[in-house]
Amino acid sequence: MSEHPPVGRPDDEPDPLEALFGGPVPPQMREALESMGLGSLDPAQLQQMRAQMEMLMGGGDGADDGPVNTELAHDVARQVVSAAGDTTIGEATRRDVEQVVQVATLWLDQVTDFPPPVGRARALSRAEWVEATLPVWQRLTTPVAQGLQVAMSTAMQQQIGQLGQEGAPQIPGLPPGMNPAALMGQMEPMIRRMSGSMFGGQVGQAVGALAGETLSGTEVGIPLLGDESVAMLPANVAAFAEGLEVDAGEVHLYLAVREAARVRLFAAVAWLGPQLLTAVEDYARDIRINTDGIEEALRSADPQDPEAMQAALGDSLFSPEPSTAQQAALTRLETLLALVEGWVDVVTALAVGPHLPNADALAEAVRRRRATGGPAEKTFASLVGLELRPRRLRDAANLWSSLDSAGGKDARDEAWGHPDVAPTAADLDDPLGFAERRASGSESGLTISDEDIEALLSSADGQAPPDQGDGPDVGDGPGDGAAR
Repeated sequence: MSEHPPVGRPDDEPDPLEALFGGPVPPQMREALESMGLGSLDPAQLQQMRAQMEMLMGGGDGADDGPVNTELAHDVARQVVSAAGDTTIGEATRRDVEQVVQVATLWLDQVTDFPPPVGRARALSRAEWVEATLPVWQRLTTPVAQGLQVAMSTAMQQQIGQLGQEGAPQIPGLPPGMNPAALMGQMEPMIRRMSGSMFGGQVGQAVGALAGETLSGTEVGIPLLGDESVAMLPANVAAFAEGLEVDAGEVHLYLAVREAARVRLFAAVAWLGPQLLTAVEDYARDIRINTDGIEEALRSADPQDPEAMQAALGDSLFSPEPSTAQQAALTRLETLLALVEGWVDVVTALAVGPHLPNADALAEAVRRRRATGGPAEKTFASLVGLELRPRRLRDAANLWSSLDSAGGKDARDEAWGHPDVAPTAADLDDPLGFAERRASGSESGLTISDEDIEALLSSADGQAPPDQGDGPDVGDGPGDGAAR
């Protein structure tokens, strides 16, 4: 105990800060902690906080040492969903979703040769969506959480390193002979767990909020469910339909066609989903943590208000300027997102046109939802520091429409055949030109004859290839090995 109790505290009343830390508290630390409201803890709060401190310092049972505290993320997400309201999906609703998806599948069969996905139709509650998508969210946010751990450890090392400098004030109560390096060794596990818990809470808050708004399993533009199921969230779809002057059944059908088209695309184009996820991870991996912003946010936020803390951290976590590597990943991600959503727009319009009288109005409602910054954009901005928006959607839709007009659904869908021949950001600058080049590729592009194949096989056997005169040199230009 301290020799003199703080001003205003009776002599026989225990000092909560000393009880919390198990010994004397340095004056500077006491002043900072009291300014945060921790000097007036009641016994129940003190017991709860001590348990948390023991877990952070000692790694007790249940402690999560990963970059993202997944248990906390799960619990927070479920709490957010519960607080906003969630209902169990009844059997009748499940049957309705299955029937709607079945109709959507039949319509899509008429406009694309991509086979239907093998997964089943699923009607998900918000809580079920959280459970199904959290593993992918953990994967996407882990690189950011790792960067946060490094930033917090670095900041702590700098602070503790000053203790060893000549003339630096010493912390009262520090064990005799303990040097800064030893102190840092004891603090690092605590820092890792604090960082993991802080970011786990951030993930849970964001995913829980997104669960209350997203309409379907892949509306965010990436395959979050990890399988080929066509998933709808009936409660959110119903809320979306309420703001439209369109029959609710028609709204459900239109959104089911969009979801079934997107899942069908991811299932048929095996490289697409992994490349989207990798682009997000590449962006996150090179992210820079704004340590000054975090320090300022923590000073200004009320530590007893978790929502205020999360909001402060969300606004201050990332440095504003992306790196060169992030710019490249962002360009790749935005291009792929635009291509996916552009293809879905074109295919959906073809599929529902003969059947839904309000198809144009529904397409416009979806465009407005995207233009105003949908729920996915807000979630990714808070977790990974990027705006997940297909900015070049109009160009992508024009590109797919041009391919369809020039060569039908086969020409349109064959452009997904391989990542090396899929449309690029440069192709979005000239969608009509891309369609023309694809249409004339068999005439002006590289062709490989039987003699060329013989020459390649002979070279592989160590024999000199026969003289081909002035014929084309295989492998001299774009399209090498990509002749179809």
